[in-house]
Amino acid sequence: MGHSRAEKAETHQRIVDVAARRFRELGIEGISVADIMKEAGLTVGGFYKHFASRDDLVVEALAAAFLEIEDSELTQQPTLKKTIQTYLSEAHRDGLHSGCALSSLINDVARSTDDAREVYTQRLERSLALVEGQIPPGTEGNHRAKALLIYSACVGAMGLSRAVSDPKLSRQILNTVAAELVSLFSARPTA
Repeated sequence: MGHSRAEKAETHQRIVDVAARRFRELGIEGISVADIMKEAGLTVGGFYKHFASRDDLVVEALAAAFLEIEDSELTQQPTLKKTIQTYLSEAHRDGLHSGCALSSLINDVARSTDDAREVYTQRLERSLALVEGQIPPGTEGNHRAKALLIYSACVGAMGLSRAVSDPKLSRQILNTVAAELVSLFSARPTA
């Protein structure tokens, strides 16, 4: 008895959604295909009906994770200040399963395939363009360079805040980096 194309597509998407969430939580190498399939309510034997390889799942899961944040609170803030504060929030730090995969999977993707790195690069370019577009008018200097600095500081601070065992230090990292970035890039009157 065969499955319809719609059912197969639905099952495929369920696998990708589970992988997108769990990769952000546990890292790309932190969960097996068998565990992903089990969580999706399937047997591991069905994996190759949907994907040629684990690497293909990684690429699709990354793309899904990036698509998920496209219309999220992380990318829909009206000002650079709000973008920085939202990104460097405790809610984002604690929402690893639904947060920005750029920060949660940075080291995993660096060791991954060229295809995974390409998907990552495309999302980073979109994020940089978002930040660059929010730099206040009249800000002197190269806006692309400033966007790189802001985003690198945000991703680094998020990673550090998740890595430390001291909750007070974790909050201090987020709050200090956010405050410093906002003060550096607040609109200044032009002469």
